[in-house]
Amino acid sequence: MPDMNFQNRTLYHGDNLEFLRGMNSGTVHLIATDPPFNKSRDFHATPDSLASGARFSDRWKWDKDVHDEWVDQIENDWPAVHAVIEATKLSYGMDMAAFLCWLGVRLMEMRRILRDDGSIYLHIDQTAHAYVKALMDGIFGKKNFHNEIVWWYKTGGVSKRWFGRKHDTILFYSKSATYKFTQQKEKSYISHKYGFSNVDIQEDAQGFYTMVGMRDVWDIPALRGNQPETTGYPTQKPLALYERIIKASSNPGDIVLDPFCGCATTPIAAERLERQWVGIDIWDKAHEQVLCRLVQDGLAVPTEAEKRDADTEEPSRPLLAFGDIHYSTTPPTRTDDQEIAAPNLKLKLQRAVEPWQRLTNREMRHILAAAQSIDGLVGCAGCGRKLEIEFMHLDHIQPKSDGGDNHITNRVLLCSPCNSEKSNDKTMPGLQRANKRSGWMQDESQAKDMRDRALTRASWIRDQWGTEDCQEFIRKAAERIRPLG
Repeated sequence: MPDMNFQNRTLYHGDNLEFLRGMNSGTVHLIATDPPFNKSRDFHATPDSLASGARFSDRWKWDKDVHDEWVDQIENDWPAVHAVIEATKLSYGMDMAAFLCWLGVRLMEMRRILRDDGSIYLHIDQTAHAYVKALMDGIFGKKNFHNEIVWWYKTGGVSKRWFGRKHDTILFYSKSATYKFTQQKEKSYISHKYGFSNVDIQEDAQGFYTMVGMRDVWDIPALRGNQPETTGYPTQKPLALYERIIKASSNPGDIVLDPFCGCATTPIAAERLERQWVGIDIWDKAHEQVLCRLVQDGLAVPTEAEKRDADTEEPSRPLLAFGDIHYSTTPPTRTDDQEIAAPNLKLKLQRAVEPWQRLTNREMRHILAAAQSIDGLVGCAGCGRKLEIEFMHLDHIQPKSDGGDNHITNRVLLCSPCNSEKSNDKTMPGLQRANKRSGWMQDESQAKDMRDRALTRASWIRDQWGTEDCQEFIRKAAERIRPLG
């Protein structure tokens, strides 16, 4: 098993992306998490409750919430995810696309962190369920999808305009075809005569109860304000729900992670079931919530003195002291081989150290479009055609599968057919040979000239970065080329 670079019973405070990026690859057995749902609402905890003061906004805007770095990572290394987000812009709108981009870069890191036999359960509702399902297919692979679990609850209130919305969805994926799973059992009614099974029929003289494998519809009551475990946190889920997940897809001693741990339901469920756990949340009082709930659940006491005085009876298991729960605002430092979150590409973490290496994909498109400009159009470095910038794609000269990096010195603009043909594995000479075989090559000499122009301009940008001439060229390139989406 890879080395853990974090401690058991750790609560990280802050934006979970940096903490996820700091965790070693292949160290977590199970991720059980309840992220925002893109509800376009602001959530607030119940006043005077244990979670008083907790609040978060579940609203997403492309211009405000999406970073160029995320878009670049998705476009460069996750073509399937990029396609899902682009399609979402058309089918739903930019706010859902922004939510998927925000969630997607985090799911990529979660996949990297999972062990090869690990699994993830992601809690979502009807607002974004269809889009998140497609997103997770792109990240974990459709073959690693196992269940769309329906959590059915009987809360009050229904609409006169549609059927009452009384369920959430939990998407269950594994990282590979080899994963842990322990079948859970539930009571079922079996008739001797008809073999009929229905968990809602009560036992009578003509039948008997038996235990059968659990189905994918779970009838677990939602929390109400008068229940002991209720904290007042606006999106709190019942312990029974997450205990079922943890029992099914982990063993005692395994590591359970919740990157959106909120009011600590996953850590508490994991502790009760004798699993190791790590939680991450941006809420200031998340650490306090973990401690309070552990004490409330009889699993911890604040100090050794209070531990001795807590009860005259011997507890069934050793009680935790507050010092056993670790709290940090600093991400862990990776000690593994620095693999980055990208599928099918054996890439290592490439930290940009020079300013020119921090150019975004948008900026590189502008620069290379100016370099490959012919008569107001852009020449394709694969086939020599001249097209509008909207039909050109940023691609790698040395393919990613051969260790090519994402910097401008390894980039060129190609038309859509050349971009598709090159994919992640062809070299530029290989692309041009394929174009000649298929008859797509229009002007080989011009194609090679476009590649040379791109390389020359990229090298000049690298060498002259600090000069006014270079910065002025970058500014003018962005002004001349129409804005890119």
